[in-house]
Amino acid sequence: MRAAKFRIGEIVRHRIFEFRGVVYDVDPVFANTEEWYNSIPPAVRPRKDQPFYHLFALNADQGPYQAYVSEQNLLNDAENGPVDHPDVRREFGALVDGIYKQKRDARALN
Repeated sequence: MRAAKFRIGEIVRHRIFEFRGVVYDVDPVFANTEEWYNSIPPAVRPRKDQPFYHLFALNADQGPYQAYVSEQNLLNDAENGPVDHPDVRREFGALVDGIYKQKRDARALN
């Protein structure tokens, strides 16, 4: 296992598909179902031995949803501004230097 490249609260985008999102959880290796994994076409199927990220995601066609994405398919996207997803507003506070601060972290500091 290796350390995750992205942190909770970071804004990312998919390197192939047109969507952006905010990381809200990280699995150190693949932790979804085999059915989900096998539904990915073999030509673009990611390796399982890498971090996988749970995202509050948005795209122009689908609107807000949750995504599960391998690290190899993510790029930093903070330079493109905030992500307008209802769960981001519920789970996170301020956007500081391209990273959303978790609300529970903000409460712990008070």
